[in-house]
Amino acid sequence: MASKPYVGLALGYNGGDISWRDDLSINGTKYDVDMDNNNVYLNAEIRPWGASTNRWAQGLYVAAGAAYLDNDYDLTKRSQDGTIKVNGNNYNFNGSVDGKLSYKNDIAPYLGFGFAPKINKNWGVFGEVGAYYTGNPTVNLKSNGTFVNVNGADFDKDLRAEENKIRNDDKYQWLPVGKVGVNFFW
Repeated sequence: MASKPYVGLALGYNGGDISWRDDLSINGTKYDVDMDNNNVYLNAEIRPWGASTNRWAQGLYVAAGAAYLDNDYDLTKRSQDGTIKVNGNNYNFNGSVDGKLSYKNDIAPYLGFGFAPKINKNWGVFGEVGAYYTGNPTVNLKSNGTFVNVNGADFDKDLRAEENKIRNDDKYQWLPVGKVGVNFFW
């Protein structure tokens, strides 16, 4: 809804389950990620050219807001050849490495940029890219099975070090967002 030609509000929900292969890579170890997302957001959309007579210029906006993020991520390490790299060390293994990743900040600020031109008086389309600031995640990895390193490396120590690398990597502080859709105006 538009309170002025320059400002609008967007209340929304996005959620669902998504699975990715080799999506998270830490020091050569690739994890499959299964995401369960439930997010409710409220954004202010600021349109610098909202009063323009050009409907394409009217469609450009900056979005700022916040969201309640209820996301759970399951991690699974798989291997095609029976070897796994953990914290830079190779291990022969018979088993799996599984884990959970989540964010402590349930409320996250958001900044995005979008384009939402009106097609006619009541209908339009939109596309938006942005990111939520979530802070660093909590990570818990666990091993199931036997892991052997020919050089005598300690698997449990390497697994804890890998947890810390994921937990402290700044690139996981931001949750990227991409949206496309249809608008109805009244």
